[in-house]
Amino acid sequence: MNLRAPIHHSYHPNFPTLNTRSNRFSSVSTSTLRILKLKSNPIFITNCISPSNEVAETIPRISPIEEETEESIVVVDKPHLSGETSENNIDGFVDNDSLWNQILEIAKFSGPAVGLWICGPLMSLIDTAVIGQGSSTELAALGPGTVFCDNTSYVFMFLSTATSNLVATSLARRDKNEVQHQISVLLFIGLACGFLMLFFTRCFGFWGLTAFTGANNPEIAAAANTYVQIRGLAWPAMLIGWVAQSASLGMKDSWGPLKALAVASVINGVGDIVLCRVYGYGIAGAAWATMVSQVAAAYMMVQALNDKGYNGFTISVPSPHELLEIFMLAAPVFIMMMSKVLFYSLLVYFATTTGTKSLAAHQVMIQVYCMCTVFGEPLSQTAQSFIPEMLYGAKRNLAKARTLLKSLVIIGALSGLILGSIGTSVPWLFPKIFSPDPEVIQEMHKVLIPYFLALCITPSTHSLEGTLLAGRDLRFISMSMTGIFGVGSLVLLFLSRRGYGLAGCWFTLVAFQWSRFSIALRRLTLPTGVLYSEDLTRYQTEKVKSV
Repeated sequence: MNLRAPIHHSYHPNFPTLNTRSNRFSSVSTSTLRILKLKSNPIFITNCISPSNEVAETIPRISPIEEETEESIVVVDKPHLSGETSENNIDGFVDNDSLWNQILEIAKFSGPAVGLWICGPLMSLIDTAVIGQGSSTELAALGPGTVFCDNTSYVFMFLSTATSNLVATSLARRDKNEVQHQISVLLFIGLACGFLMLFFTRCFGFWGLTAFTGANNPEIAAAANTYVQIRGLAWPAMLIGWVAQSASLGMKDSWGPLKALAVASVINGVGDIVLCRVYGYGIAGAAWATMVSQVAAAYMMVQALNDKGYNGFTISVPSPHELLEIFMLAAPVFIMMMSKVLFYSLLVYFATTTGTKSLAAHQVMIQVYCMCTVFGEPLSQTAQSFIPEMLYGAKRNLAKARTLLKSLVIIGALSGLILGSIGTSVPWLFPKIFSPDPEVIQEMHKVLIPYFLALCITPSTHSLEGTLLAGRDLRFISMSMTGIFGVGSLVLLFLSRRGYGLAGCWFTLVAFQWSRFSIALRRLTLPTGVLYSEDLTRYQTEKVKSV
């Protein structure tokens, strides 16, 4: 379409022609609509979908005096304004040839976000350390209990993805009312999903845990159910907090959510010590401490939105069209996250077949592992924040995108070696932090090698998968993750039946992580990959609408 917007001005036939001022118009972004607040005769400026804002030949001449005195030009909609800061950041980011300078830039951008990813595993790790000092049975019960609570929550990561994307898009349009509406709609979805999970936990929690732990472990199932039922009370608040947190991140604010989660971690730690060690409530005390901390974090997240001028306490029922939009945006991410959640859940499931001591050891190792892997998530966030502008922005530069990815992979490799060394040293040298039971410690030491191999490659894998998400190669990443999950599940089943025990589970995790790395790296280095292909349409997820 070549729609034209009527614009009025006073007619002065003897003044200089508009062509003498043509640079004033040609320098404007093609998505800018200008309105001249003058008087009578209509002229027309071509809509933003035309190659440039050329004025039709029938336009009369405009007085330069009026241009100086009328404050005549008003920007109605300029989406590129929101990208100016990010483009400047990108230029500064990639102009730093030194690896050390790039590490500093990445740290400045994503450093605060590390705390956001640490909070969840940190709470579970605190529970593990405190409960492990009292009962090996309750420590073993934390395995299926945290899987039910923490891993299941990752199913709703689509809320975070959709919130960040929709809020950032609305902010680019300078439409605060639309931002508020998007937040209210997603808060409603988060609240509805939270109550759905609360109902599911109440009705099917014990049945699911019994199926997970097996009929031969009734004491583990009972302890895990106590933990799950108490933590399940926080489901609505937790998902609302996720939406509020993602909205803040979409507004380029990572410090507000970080403060909220820091307070929540302190509440959880103090609560665990008081309820478990002082009053002896055991696994129930750990669950109450975690639940209260999650509710407090959610309230602080919502309050942070209010401080920005938005109402985080209002909800709106979404229309069918809005639900479809959110679904189309979040479905590939949902499939990817579901594959990860199911695989880690299967690890715990097969670990339960190796005995109580092995399951307790697996609980310790997997919690320390998850605590370390979150340090790679900021690399994924960096890729998703900077690379889209390099691929689809006005300053498209595939070479710069490849350079940034190379830096992220190198940083990921160094981080992996450091995290792998530290993460392996803790259960190796200080195992009694988690459990004084010598049999549990012995089982922990059996899986140190696969533990290190799986952990060291994870940060680089996050940077590669973040680049695929940034390049909108969503179909490939969802399908590849599904395939890796399927093969990994078969390998787990085979090794479990062959009696390889806990070591078989962890070596399967090694294969799972290295497969993700290899497949993503291969995809990104193909000549037809998103970092090399000049064809943008093949990776588009939606069509641009013109009005």
